[in-house]
Amino acid sequence: YYTSIPGSCNFETQDQDWTTVCGLTQDTTDDFDWSISNSAVTGQTDPHTDHTPGKGQSYLYVNSSAQKEGNRARITTTKFFPASLGVCRVRFWFWMFPSRQTGVLKVYTVEEHGMDILMWSSSRIEENKW
Repeated sequence: YYTSIPGSCNFETQDQDWTTVCGLTQDTTDDFDWSISNSAVTGQTDPHTDHTPGKGQSYLYVNSSAQKEGNRARITTTKFFPASLGVCRVRFWFWMFPSRQTGVLKVYTVEEHGMDILMWSSSRIEENKW
């Protein structure tokens, strides 16, 4: 489900492809992919609900338990979202279950010549909450 805010998505896409509905694409050069879920994937490590108020249940996840150090799962937007009045805000909620395989969540912006610029990162794994 896509809202009127460019780039906004709550992943409640029913049977539609979340990448199309949300304007995202899997990076074909990464090592594994993001998936959508609305149920327990790995038992006690999952949130029981998403962060969306109301009846929201779906979220994106990566299961890093079978991955090697340095492996990446990457999604990108399929269109540019120009800053309004020179200001661009990215807002999202995340849940990181503590394990030895948990890596770092990073957000990049791609500048006009294609260079990735790291804007934010977190390895916060001490809490089980959004």
